[in-house]
Amino acid sequence: MAEDGAVELVRLADGASSLEVRVLGRTMPGVLTLHDHLDAEIVVTSGFARGRLDVCLAPDDLDDWSQVLEELAAGRDAAWMEDGRNPRIRFEPSRRGRAAVFTVEDVAASGTSVSVPVRLAEGWADEHLERLRRVRAAWPQEVVETSPGTYEWRR
Repeated sequence: MAEDGAVELVRLADGASSLEVRVLGRTMPGVLTLHDHLDAEIVVTSGFARGRLDVCLAPDDLDDWSQVLEELAAGRDAAWMEDGRNPRIRFEPSRRGRAAVFTVEDVAASGTSVSVPVRLAEGWADEHLERLRRVRAAWPQEVVETSPGTYEWRR
């Protein structure tokens, strides 16, 4: 966990380029329908471009990230947050598995996109599964949807 209380969910970096997704905290703590949603930021850095976008991660986004990690670890292309609510992040691993190009597309607001290559560190997939575990431990799901549109606190 960072000093400011943020937890890095994603950190793909090779010195020259990076993609970070930092979870900052709950969107609306105590509000039943939004309690489990998390405020986060996407930060992209390269020698050419630098950008930051605010996002709101729903519980399903964390589940989807776990599936994206499985796809990437298997060497397959994957995309995360494709619902149009947040910027979409696409990943295209190299055939050798030691590098990837990620593309962040701000489809929800500006329409801007940036693609950045990054060399993947040894053990990156396991490290990211641990990052996901830390996010879930810091902000566990405390609300359950008992029927469509009906929520209650977990017991």
